[in-house]
Amino acid sequence: QVQLVESGGGLVQPGGSLRLSCAASGSIFSIYDMGWYRQAPGKQRDMVARITSGGRTTYADSVKGRFTISRDNAKNTVYLQMNSLKPEDTAVYYCDAHRTTVGGSYDYWGQGTQVTVSS
Repeated sequence: QVQLVESGGGLVQPGGSLRLSCAASGSIFSIYDMGWYRQAPGKQRDMVARITSGGRTTYADSVKGRFTISRDNAKNTVYLQMNSLKPEDTAVYYCDAHRTTVGGSYDYWGQGTQVTVSS
């Protein structure tokens, strides 16, 4: 079991920046692939960025060049640095911890943090 707590959301003007944090507890953080997803009202939850246990990163096309995902295994925390924010980035952002074993695939989710980009 992994418990995830996101923080860092808020209201920001277009072109601004925010850094989201996701603190993990309850298991060995370093073995999990971590991800950030977002969900706007009336829309499905979409992947924003992922980082594997080995540090390989993947980004949605819509955020490439603007967002950066990173992890600090010593602090059991994954970050999402968001720059050049646009109104269409407005959503609830969720942190995910994923692990695949011979016994199955597991996903753990945080409660989400609201990001609103508006002037």
